[in-house]
Amino acid sequence: MRVVMKYGKAGLPLDLPDDLKTHIIRKKKMPILLDPGVAVKKALSLPEGCKTLFQEAEGCKSACILICDITRPVPNSIVLPVLIQELIRIGLSSDSISVLVATGFHRPNEGDELGELIGNDWVLETVKVDNHFARRDADHVYLGTTPKGTPVKIDRRFVDSDLRMVIGLVEPHFMAGYSGGRKVIVPGIAHEESIRVLHSTRILDDERVTNCLLEGNPLHEELLQAARMTGKILAVNTVVDEDRNLSFVNFGSLEESHLAAVTFARPYFEIPVDRKYKTVITSASGYPLDKTYYQTVKGMVGVGDILEEGADIFIVSECSEGLGSKEYARSQTRFMQIGADSFLAETGRKECAAIDEWETVMQIKAMKQGRIHLFSEGLSRAEKALTGVKIIESLPDAVIQCVAGKADKHIAIILEGPYAIPVYRPV
Repeated sequence: MRVVMKYGKAGLPLDLPDDLKTHIIRKKKMPILLDPGVAVKKALSLPEGCKTLFQEAEGCKSACILICDITRPVPNSIVLPVLIQELIRIGLSSDSISVLVATGFHRPNEGDELGELIGNDWVLETVKVDNHFARRDADHVYLGTTPKGTPVKIDRRFVDSDLRMVIGLVEPHFMAGYSGGRKVIVPGIAHEESIRVLHSTRILDDERVTNCLLEGNPLHEELLQAARMTGKILAVNTVVDEDRNLSFVNFGSLEESHLAAVTFARPYFEIPVDRKYKTVITSASGYPLDKTYYQTVKGMVGVGDILEEGADIFIVSECSEGLGSKEYARSQTRFMQIGADSFLAETGRKECAAIDEWETVMQIKAMKQGRIHLFSEGLSRAEKALTGVKIIESLPDAVIQCVAGKADKHIAIILEGPYAIPVYRPV
């Protein structure tokens, strides 16, 4: 049997013997919007929980539009031109409209990469496009503290705009339940202090901090509180299929429109599975998510609900840009030095997480559920040593050898990694 795993831009063919009992887990076929631009324009006049864009923009002298960074396959090339054209038609001048890349703690998107992210030359030539920098104190406004103690500091370019908008991609998120909406603001354009408090081990170690869960998820609830403190925010929410075609778009108030998009997305992203597995093969969903090992952790966490005790998890991720940030490398180094339990105990005593150590925390959560094996061609030898997982040179050989030692020959294969979440539902 041959399948093609999501891996880099080209994919990774995987051939397995026919006598293995393979089960492909993927989203059911999603509808595709035949004229996406028209669909976006229509959505702006059919709002969820607010007035039409024309009515909401009345009297506004400036607008700031947030977009996700290059790690998210958001259809900016479709949404941004329509949205900006509408704002200009309503009466805003092009020099009063800005686009802000919500990088969180990720590196800025510049040059050709920024062009790829925006996907439209007219947009780049017409409005100002900037990156958010979480470490620049002067760029942020302190808005207060949430009831649970999170300091809320948000990029002043967004806070000070008359019209605040976000363009989000709604898909499962391994911490916040679902991406998009409030998450584009926090951590998207939050100050490093806000991000580090929200990503502390004391929050992330909660079992409700996981994929597809919103109700009772302490991280999701804190993100909502922080977003509310920013003021009125409008959102364009998108959902794409596994080939990145636009399947759904809506517009409205930040919270109501996001929940409506999640309601649409759930039946596709949350996939019922009637058994658990001792062997699972997954991915980091290919480019752009699998550019770093840091992002690869999402794929490890995504399979947790269908794992038998002591299962083997095989994950493919190109990691064309290596491990990730220097801070993440330091976190992984510390994890390798002191071990998982000591790492969780050490980080759990801190109110404010070290930068990027939260990804190590999430990897440890996945490692407690199964043995992780990684196939990657982009990591150096030194970087591979910091992954904390078993490195394999041949995916089919490693899988065949692993299954040979088990009585159970059933294998689950999730082609799309963290975007197709198997949910155990016994018959």
